[in-house]
Amino acid sequence: MDAATQHEIPRQRTLLLVDDEENILKALGRLLRRDGYRILTASSGREGLALLEHHKVGVIVSDQRMPQMTGSEFLFQVKERYPDTVRIVLSGYTELKSVTDAINRGAIYKFLTKPWDDQLLRDNIKEAFRQGELQSENQRLTRELQDANAELSGINQDLERRVEEKTREIMHSLRTLHLSQDVLEYLPIAVLGIGDDDCVAVANRMATKLLVGENGFLVGQSAQQILPAELYDLHQRAMRSEDDNASYCRVEIAAGTVEACCCWLGQASYARGTVITMSLVGLRNDGD
Repeated sequence: MDAATQHEIPRQRTLLLVDDEENILKALGRLLRRDGYRILTASSGREGLALLEHHKVGVIVSDQRMPQMTGSEFLFQVKERYPDTVRIVLSGYTELKSVTDAINRGAIYKFLTKPWDDQLLRDNIKEAFRQGELQSENQRLTRELQDANAELSGINQDLERRVEEKTREIMHSLRTLHLSQDVLEYLPIAVLGIGDDDCVAVANRMATKLLVGENGFLVGQSAQQILPAELYDLHQRAMRSEDDNASYCRVEIAAGTVEACCCWLGQASYARGTVITMSLVGLRNDGD
């Protein structure tokens, strides 16, 4: 059975009949019991209010002219205390002003006259239950929607908080990266990072100046093409051995003699490749 079918089968419906004439209550009870209702009866408005304190009622059918409290007065009180009930007046007296006032103020759903038509009365009461159940279902769905919206709002707020935190982390990382890049650029030694694809990934200003001149460009270039043979061989040995011990050599380049240090990356980071540092220890003599 699907959910739609389940909603079409309500729980037992409770009907309250209020009339000061005992024979009317009995006649209504015999007529309406066949529709499967749980029927409560009261002979006055006060008795009806007392029953409502202990029973959940879906529909109320009340006589209008009763001693001590009229039907519309009774239903006004019911509306204030139990607004979810559907309220019907069944009366042989067409007290137009009081009934119209009650209808306009929402205390009465429908006004039916005595003597009643059995089928018409049964149909109106069935429809009253449907209206009440539809209203209850709408209220339930509204509460669920409000709860879902509140939950979604909480999720969005948490997401916004997380995004703000992550943004702060990223901005901090960017500032740190920019600072690191500035520091790297102005180091008095050359720094060169070569990836496992054998291309230059990082080169500071000093490395560019020593290897290709100040106006050259190293990043993305093949290490084999821009490095002296001795230095490239040092890089290759470090890559093959994957030994994190540093290797040193002295190399002659156009600017002079450099002392180079090569270290393999990969053991202490996710990077794969080598980092080469070079210090100029002797200028080339143009006369040589």
